[in-house]
Amino acid sequence: MARKKLPPSGPGTLSFEKPIEDVRIRLAELEELAQKTSQDLTEEIAFYRDRLRRLTQEVYSGLTPWNRVQVARHPNRPLTSDYVAKLFTDFVELAGDGVYGDDRAIVTGFGTLHGRRVMVVGHRKGKDVKERLSCNFGSAHPEGYRKAIRKMELAARLNLPIVCFINTPGAYPGLGAEERGQARAIAESIHEMFGIQVPIVVVVIGEGGSGGALGIAVGDRIGMLENSWYSVISPEGCASILWRSAEGKEKAAEALKLTAPDLFQLGIVDRVIPEPVGGAHADPDEAIRVVGFQIKSWLDELCRLPVRDLLDQRWLKFRRMASAEDAVIRSALEAPAALEPGLAARPSPPRTPPRPPRDPA
Repeated sequence: MARKKLPPSGPGTLSFEKPIEDVRIRLAELEELAQKTSQDLTEEIAFYRDRLRRLTQEVYSGLTPWNRVQVARHPNRPLTSDYVAKLFTDFVELAGDGVYGDDRAIVTGFGTLHGRRVMVVGHRKGKDVKERLSCNFGSAHPEGYRKAIRKMELAARLNLPIVCFINTPGAYPGLGAEERGQARAIAESIHEMFGIQVPIVVVVIGEGGSGGALGIAVGDRIGMLENSWYSVISPEGCASILWRSAEGKEKAAEALKLTAPDLFQLGIVDRVIPEPVGGAHADPDEAIRVVGFQIKSWLDELCRLPVRDLLDQRWLKFRRMASAEDAVIRSALEAPAALEPGLAARPSPPRTPPRPPRDPA
């Protein structure tokens, strides 16, 4: 008798996950059959469970940078709203920038993490089409960044630490956003975060696109989930600029050094937070638990520091990234095939040393 054809991969299955999905479907079929028949299928089920585990480990241990970008965008990956709901008790959302209006692409509010009251700030993408449209798919307007810094300043007055979740493809690029001062809002948010006199912990949970991410990412500790990305531009955007086509996105992802392991090695982030085997979307509860534990550990450490030391260390942390920038440039120039012809010959612009932080007195 011919074997029944397996159903197609489920929604959200990535191309490189197809072999994993096929084994998962076969396992589900056997488990369902075991409930309907008296035949002992214990050995077969155990075999496919072990095969699924081994295959998942094998596939995810060899992900390319572009594969990690795909995982970061997985539709079942936990979002900021999931972290807020499962990590923070007594969460109270705060809205409005006090100038123009409220931007749903950024969520802010009070919450309690392991008994410690904090201010939560994060990009909000939305769960369904209606929510995603109302949140601009996580791309914030100027009022979103003004709302964020307004709530961070409130947290500083109340002496509450701040937890930021980064998950955005970039700031909203529309005409209205530019008319309302998008670039200035991001720049002012970055500038003001250096002077916030309470601990700031930042976690990149998915996409970290350009200034849209950096606008709320100046922190004392910065972590990235294992399969997230953080870059000045998306791989598709980079490829479109260099080659007038997004077809080179895989090559661009490799050259941009946008993955968590790359950025940890360059000193941009403090820790790569491990994900469950198969990615955060395979076991969202476990991924959220690990992130919560890491945030708690960092806050326990940072809340013991005097304000002067906290600000000094934050400032020096980002000053040291200049040396990492030089390493990135050298790495890019060593891979001319991944860059626009002639790009290696262009001199890098001189860096202007930033001003010292404000006195916390």
